Amino acid sequence: MTGLWNDFNDAKSNINLIPKGTLAKVRLTIRPGGFDDPSQGWTGGYATRGSTGAVYLNGEFTVLEGQYARRKIFTLIGLYSPKGPDWGNMGRSLVRGILNSARGISDKDMSPEAQAARRIGGFADLDGIEFVARIDVGTDANGDDKNEIRSAVTPDHKDYSAIMGAMAPAQPSQSSQGSQPPQAPSATGRPSWAQ
Repeated sequence: MTGLWNDFNDAKSNINLIPKGTLAKVRLTIRPGGFDDPSQGWTGGYATRGSTGAVYLNGEFTVLEGQYARRKIFTLIGLYSPKGPDWGNMGRSLVRGILNSARGISDKDMSPEAQAARRIGGFADLDGIEFVARIDVGTDANGDDKNEIRSAVTPDHKDYSAIMGAMAPAQPSQSSQGSQPPQAPSATGRPSWAQ
């Protein structure tokens, strides 16, 4: 501070963005919007319906470790837009990436176990999920820069293991495994979908 206490001309702007492309382990918390549509499987009050008719999950991503630990990033995960399927498809793509990252699945793995691990029983399965995110920079409604989460990092990435740490990938809930019979653990003790 070089000026008088009441002269703020030399104060720096409050640009506090995490650099674009930063990889970080994050936890997703869904901020409930109270909108349900059982015909779509949207129950539990997790979805939000905006004034335009768009439906989305209001995601709060908390950075868990590293230089930016405890920072929060807010990103909408699209479920439906009256303008067309693109926004909903982008949301589905992000959720697929989140499940791949959290459960330690390669995006190329199309085995029955991997496909089962990409299924959820409801949005509650996503609330609290931890994964490796690639942090991006977008714009808010006022055109100002803000951090966003647009993609997740899967085990295919060279830095995934170091960032995800020694923590075992999250197991899918019983409800997301559908009607498949339970599978016995392998000799390594890991569930078959995690191998």
